[in-house]
Amino acid sequence: MSESERIPTNLRTLRILEVLGQSDQAMTATQINEHIGLPKQTVHRLCVTLEENGFLTRPGNAKKYQVARRLRDLGSGLLHNSRDHVARHQILKEVAEQVGETVNYAVPGNEGMSYLDRVETDWPFRIQLPIGTSVPFHCTASGKAFLASLAPKKREALVASLNLKKMTEHTLCDSASLLEELQNIRKLGYSTDREEFMNGMIAIAVPVLDPHGRFVAGLAYHGPSQRMSLTEAVERKELLQGAAAKLSDVLFQDDA
Repeated sequence: MSESERIPTNLRTLRILEVLGQSDQAMTATQINEHIGLPKQTVHRLCVTLEENGFLTRPGNAKKYQVARRLRDLGSGLLHNSRDHVARHQILKEVAEQVGETVNYAVPGNEGMSYLDRVETDWPFRIQLPIGTSVPFHCTASGKAFLASLAPKKREALVASLNLKKMTEHTLCDSASLLEELQNIRKLGYSTDREEFMNGMIAIAVPVLDPHGRFVAGLAYHGPSQRMSLTEAVERKELLQGAAAKLSDVLFQDDA
């Protein structure tokens, strides 16, 4: 019996989504099938169905498929509602107690980074960015952490497609400057927001990675510049990095 014959009919769609989910680039139906080995017409038909129902997309009507918003929302929802959500939230609480500021867990979306989880500071003066808020890639700590995680060509292409809107006088609004900073962020392993998104707000973020070293989410904390400095935030980066490692363990540990 061939490998393709051993794949139950009701799991073939999931195998396609699994292959795309493990790839860092868009793929044609033929490329997807190299990992599955089904009849070519079957894979093409399933990809078309997934596209028609909003799970896959082909930017510019090209031949290559990539994950679409509906599938990303599904993935985010599964992570949010799984038993791992409780452990993840506890890790965020530990960080918040140590830094005394609001801690966020943000994932990439179509329009920017989306806050999937957060723990608020107890300070009466705080910056309100509730769960579900979407913030720009180019001027936030988590957004820049995500951009920096991309391969150089993909990073350049995405930056070129962004609306580098000037949010404050500190926002990097030209591609060259932003790309230079992203390269530096990749080397440092953390990113900062120096009042680039909002006047009076400082933030620092680190990537949460999967077992293959791919970006899953940004773990960040932010606070008003009157209460915390950029230097203080950077001095605490190891705390965030340690928490990010814990999150990776929690999210991707094998089930017992």
